[in-house]
Amino acid sequence: MPTSNIDPKSNLPSVIQNLYQVHASLDTLALLESKLTHLILLRVSQINACAFCVKMHLAEARADNETQERLDRLVVWRHSADYTDQEKAAFEWAESLTTLQDKTDYAILRQNLLRHFNEQQISALTVLISMINLWNRIQISQY
Repeated sequence: MPTSNIDPKSNLPSVIQNLYQVHASLDTLALLESKLTHLILLRVSQINACAFCVKMHLAEARADNETQERLDRLVVWRHSADYTDQEKAAFEWAESLTTLQDKTDYAILRQNLLRHFNEQQISALTVLISMINLWNRIQISQY
């Protein structure tokens, strides 16, 4: 029985390439601000305890001129004035799609999102959140 990592990238290169293409498509559409994208990717990776992804998304956010103060307080975003109402709505959506709970009222969350985003942007957020959850799980499987 193998004890080493089983790398989906090596074993299914065309599938992994298609997953990368999802991100390229989202980037091409440019529906979300890059700083928000970095924060979403980082927050979901924090929740999923994916150390590799947290490190990567911190570096990307810093390279895009995100402040260290906002990065430091992302984990407590609900209790911080560092984030806009739009960002907080996106973080709430990200957390609800990452830590699935029966009691979550997605209709209320969507109503809040619609105050800050159009439907195409909400769709982009949903795909982005889904993709980082997928990438976190692939990466975590390699530990």
